Amino acid sequence: MSDWNEDQPIYRQIADILVSRILDGTYAEGELMPSVRQIASEFDVSPLTSAKVFQELDKDDLTEKRRGIGAEVRAGARKRMLKLERERFLTREWPEIRSKLKLLGIKLSELD
Repeated sequence: MSDWNEDQPIYRQIADILVSRILDGTYAEGELMPSVRQIASEFDVSPLTSAKVFQELDKDDLTEKRRGIGAEVRAGARKRMLKLERERFLTREWPEIRSKLKLLGIKLSELD
């Protein structure tokens, strides 16, 4: 991937992609995540950047390290992330969307 957003560290952007994959069920709870090397290869980043991704996921309590095996998606991770993503959408994204709709004179009823 080469179209990185300059406003956010690459490791955080990759972590967000992996969180999306947890949310959509690509990585199920109790399932092993790809390895540091696999993530580095997939996103064309260094293994150090990839390791930082897993540090972030672990810090966010989404994965659990299994010594000698890899990182596993924690039980309840999807539910916690759905709650956090919903809150983030409602507090950060929705107000901006609502303002844009109002500016353009679009009613919610027109969106269905």
